[in-house]
Amino acid sequence: MTDIPVSTPIKRAKRESQTALMWRRFKRHRLALVSLWIVALFYLIAILAEFLAPHDPGAYSARYTYAPPQGLQLFSTDENGGWRFFPHVNGYSTEVDREAMRRIFVVDPEIEIPVQFLAPSDPYLLAGVIPMSVKLIGVTEARAPFYILGADRLGRDLLSRLIHGTRISLSIGLAGVTLSLFFGIIIGGFAGYYGGWFDSAVMRVIEFIRSMPTIPLWLGLAAAMPKDWSALQTYFAITIILSLIGWTELARVVRGRFLSLRTEDFVTAAQLDGASDWRIITRHMVPSFMSHIIAAATLAIPGMILAETALSFLGLGLQAPIVSWGTLLQDAQNIRTLASAPWLLAPGVCVVIIILSMNFFGDGLRDAADPHGR
Repeated sequence: MTDIPVSTPIKRAKRESQTALMWRRFKRHRLALVSLWIVALFYLIAILAEFLAPHDPGAYSARYTYAPPQGLQLFSTDENGGWRFFPHVNGYSTEVDREAMRRIFVVDPEIEIPVQFLAPSDPYLLAGVIPMSVKLIGVTEARAPFYILGADRLGRDLLSRLIHGTRISLSIGLAGVTLSLFFGIIIGGFAGYYGGWFDSAVMRVIEFIRSMPTIPLWLGLAAAMPKDWSALQTYFAITIILSLIGWTELARVVRGRFLSLRTEDFVTAAQLDGASDWRIITRHMVPSFMSHIIAAATLAIPGMILAETALSFLGLGLQAPIVSWGTLLQDAQNIRTLASAPWLLAPGVCVVIIILSMNFFGDGLRDAADPHGR
């Protein structure tokens, strides 16, 4: 009698969680992966703004108005003509523009101002919580000019103001989208789930809001804010205004999905099982089209950032002393100023980079969250 070979036990396939499956799909999208790191870098800069900014964003020096960018150099030549590690920036020499009859600054390569990493500074609170007295970078001479990206019309450091403006602009986008998601999912979800008169009323409100021109609507809402409000109150008011306008698109998407899902078998089974309407909506229907919500959220954040930038640029949004990308771009409205100080357009470059990165990141995240994706 021949021995019957014992079959090798079948190796059970490793089960992956939904998050692991999404991450594995997302990593295939190279452009989205790079965009994720860029977005994460911007938000890290926003969190560590006080530590990364060399100067206080409100500190000014009339002596260095419209000073050009000095740049940051890590190496210098020694006496023997070789290279040595010597972080520094070049100083300024002044010239007179006889046509405009004004003083202009010229970066002088002969003047080297030493730069120190983890430089001591005045005490401050990191993110308003952690007491610190050190900056990432600073000059060893207290009164020496240090403008890596140049200075504005009041002699304020553009790099420091740009870093602090990142916190305001990005937080407005995040907070505004969070409120828009809440309003859009709740209102659109109940409209699509219950239908009837409530659905008709919600759709009429959405159509009315979307039919109004954006700029006049912003003008009216911005004019309704009291002029005696503090900068912080204005900040929250702008966030709420953008949220009240931005929830309509997501609500329409959610409503349409709910209309098609409420007759599905899994919804009927949950109803027969005695599940409440809230549980059916939040635990069964919303997760079934999470990819649409993710895509809408990631695409809405750039829209919020652009809206805040446009409002502040037009003088309708955030105002001094609050620093945002929009308020910084107000200095770039004058063509004559831009001709002599083109570095004032740096906030616009940041806006373009973060908008493109968030769009690519949202595209990759939508494909990764798609349950029908390969």
